[in-house]
Amino acid sequence: MFEMRGGEEVLKQDPAGLPPDGPIVFIGRVLSPWKERENCPKNMRAARETGQPASLLIDQPYRPGLAGLQRVSHIYVLTWMHHAPRNLIVQKPRHATEAKGVFALRSPARPNPIGLHSVRLISFDVETGRMELDAIDALDGTPVIDIKPYFPSVDALADALMPDRNDK
Repeated sequence: MFEMRGGEEVLKQDPAGLPPDGPIVFIGRVLSPWKERENCPKNMRAARETGQPASLLIDQPYRPGLAGLQRVSHIYVLTWMHHAPRNLIVQKPRHATEAKGVFALRSPARPNPIGLHSVRLISFDVETGRMELDAIDALDGTPVIDIKPYFPSVDALADALMPDRNDK
């Protein structure tokens, strides 16, 4: 169970109890050193600072989809943060001075707990479906829902604004 902080709000109906609008298929799992929420890094920068590598294990039917990734250095991994609450709509992070809506935060607690991880792809083996990563900020066993290549020519946004450090 999660502790409520001042200024936080929950939805009247928990999205976890609603019928799905569309099915999501898990294509694999995260293999990471993080077994407990309390020990898991809160973002990719913190994950990299630990020096702990991680892996993805892609299920057999989806392994042919890895073809062509040998030409990329970084990928986006989308995960289903299955331990996160889905009913928090306004949150107050421990380090923040004020509460914010979930769509202004990167917290895994949200109506659809989808994690977005930009990782360096160290190596992979299509046959075994194992992908070695520099790091990841997800618990061991977290379901993987998609992988997308990072393309510097379209993904780097030169005019993007950095939020205030207290807003993360």
